[in-house]
Amino acid sequence: MQLTHFTDLGLRVLMYLSHQDRDTPVTISEIAERFAVSRHHLVKVVHFMAQHGWLITTRGKGGGLALSNPASTYRLGSVIRVLENVTELIDCAEPPCALRGQCQLKSLMDQALDAFFGVLDRYTLADAVASPTGEAIVTLHRMGWTSRPPAALTRG
Repeated sequence: MQLTHFTDLGLRVLMYLSHQDRDTPVTISEIAERFAVSRHHLVKVVHFMAQHGWLITTRGKGGGLALSNPASTYRLGSVIRVLENVTELIDCAEPPCALRGQCQLKSLMDQALDAFFGVLDRYTLADAVASPTGEAIVTLHRMGWTSRPPAALTRG
């Protein structure tokens, strides 16, 4: 299963916001710059996550973003389920499949999806930002790039 760009950005935002030891608020523009992603797409992701209560957003001068809860409360499986909005990998009804009702593939795919999310549900955002990731996030916060971050700090 390949995650959507929307989910990828959502996870990056949550990870970036997990570091809270700073005087100035984190902005969408800052995150877009640090990860070299579209600010426009990031606005959509942040809005979605704020609607789900995962982020606190403050508008205006001095405004910014923060996690609504401690990183240890965000279960990765739950977050990805919502960001992906996926409940099944195969839809046998649309378009109608000639094998519907006599095929094992859907059941196997449903089991695989359950296993995928089951593993992710064992981990939290805090686990995802444990060392060495946490140190890389701190470095991103401390650096004031005007261009792409070093390749060692970008996702592969």
